Amino acid sequence: MCGRFTRKDNFKQLAESLGLAHLPPLEPRYNIAPSQFIACVRAKPASLEKECVPLKWGLVPSWAQDPGIGQQMINARAETVPEKPSFRKAFQQQRCLIFADGFYEWKREGKVKQPYYIRMKDHRPFVFAGLWDHWEKGDQAPIDSCTIITTGPNGLMEFIYNRMPVILHPDHHQFWLDHETQNSQALQSLLKPYPGDEMEAFPISLLVNNPRNDTALCLQPAE
Repeated sequence: MCGRFTRKDNFKQLAESLGLAHLPPLEPRYNIAPSQFIACVRAKPASLEKECVPLKWGLVPSWAQDPGIGQQMINARAETVPEKPSFRKAFQQQRCLIFADGFYEWKREGKVKQPYYIRMKDHRPFVFAGLWDHWEKGDQAPIDSCTIITTGPNGLMEFIYNRMPVILHPDHHQFWLDHETQNSQALQSLLKPYPGDEMEAFPISLLVNNPRNDTALCLQPAE
């Protein structure tokens, strides 16, 4: 799964490559957790114009009776996402990109779960493959929310955990965002592990275990 990540670097160059007309100010984040709002790029429903919007992490399907279901929808499995009722519509028409520059995963070492930080070797920012949906019911406040798609591990991640978030190659960003593209097989072919030889991982402080800790101290190497 993917349950925590960072978004601390300057995303201006990446935003320009995506054709964003406007990039809102993004405060550095060191410990983003589910149910929080995260920076996502999507194509506007009525056009292919890109926009960067805050979406609540934990997808609430449009048909849901209780928005609390989003707590169980922080991730979608790449292997089944085209068929799952919770994600099927979003996979066809409402895909998004999620700004990130690293993520956390926990490896069980004896009785302890040791957190690791995983990033690109050159520290460059990247995007996760995501889905979004709009929920509105009665007099309750509407919710725009999202989920991060996960896949099997690459060679780097195998010794840490058996899943990892889908990191999309830059060549595939525009294709993923184009809601006129509805070829499930072509879309699903993009949902594969990112090459492990371009990434690095290292054990870090236990501070990250508490989502209230949202500072650079979370990235301190483990002693």
